[in-house]
Amino acid sequence: MSVMHAPWLAREIEVIGSRDPGLVGVTGMIVEETRRTLRVRTIGGEVTLPKDVITFTIDSEEVEIDGASVTQRPEDRINRRYRRN
Repeated sequence: MSVMHAPWLAREIEVIGSRDPGLVGVTGMIVEETRRTLRVRTIGGEVTLPKDVITFTIDSEEVEIDGASVTQRPEDRINRRYRRN
């Protein structure tokens, strides 16, 4: 199963790119996912990341995920088909 279609709760995230330079490098465990945001527990506390401005990886996989392409509810994301880049 592709990481795009798997549940993301309790998985490790690393932000590798963003239009907001302050979000690059944020790492932690995903504790909540909504349609437009990811809530991440980091060493410094919980941070809410807007999906549409970040590029990230899940569990150190090589697949880079463009947050703007996954701005739907988690239950809809799991069943959706994505184009391969």
